[in-house]
Amino acid sequence: MRGPRTLKRLYRRLRITAYKYPSRVECNVCGWKGRRFFSDSWHPRIICPRCGAQVRHRLLVAGVTMMEITSPQGKRILHFAPEARISKLFATRAAKYVTADLRGDRADIQLDMCNMSGVPDQSFDLVVACDVLEHVPNDSAALHEIYRVLTPDGWVILTVPQRDNLPTKYEDHTVTTPEGRRLAFGQEDHLRIYGDDFGGFVQSHGFTVTTVDERSFDAKTVRKYVLFPPVLSSHPLATNHRKVYFAQKATP
Repeated sequence: MRGPRTLKRLYRRLRITAYKYPSRVECNVCGWKGRRFFSDSWHPRIICPRCGAQVRHRLLVAGVTMMEITSPQGKRILHFAPEARISKLFATRAAKYVTADLRGDRADIQLDMCNMSGVPDQSFDLVVACDVLEHVPNDSAALHEIYRVLTPDGWVILTVPQRDNLPTKYEDHTVTTPEGRRLAFGQEDHLRIYGDDFGGFVQSHGFTVTTVDERSFDAKTVRKYVLFPPVLSSHPLATNHRKVYFAQKATP
């Protein structure tokens, strides 16, 4: 008799097979092709059935391909809170690849992004932090530290949740409960939600910022890789317009 986990895996395989034909969309993270992606609770048809990549992951991969200067080839890379679905993109081509997380059991090293005192100046050519800054107590200190550990002309790749039509970052330090943070910022462990000023916020910490979103690609590419939600979410905290920020350290 098959157990619950076996049945769950079987059901998932059947769903993937059912979604496979005809081939209309493709995941540029793992290469899966199919009729459409799976849905989550906020957005329909955005999740790759094979690897679980979402819009932000596919947009990041497309952006790295477009921004050749940020290619991981031969670089020393520090990757915070690495997600398996995109970790391989950097690990397989880097000269040195180090993963970091506030919890040491999730990465190569345990590291506080706000205080990387154990990391020497100019140690890395590229830092990757996807949907991480909303979790840290002091995002300004984190950007200062990223700037410090990057080599001259080094790059950081950032993504953050950004509420639609929110002009400036919203945070409230009096909101401390998981439920309160979920209602205010969209998730129990988020400390803020970002607005349209995020690029300027990064730039104010010594970076030159290039923003990549669905408008950076032709319509055919956007549809093929689903670089923009096919159906926009009506949730008031939804990030419908995902962006990837490629920020280069500006030398003084």
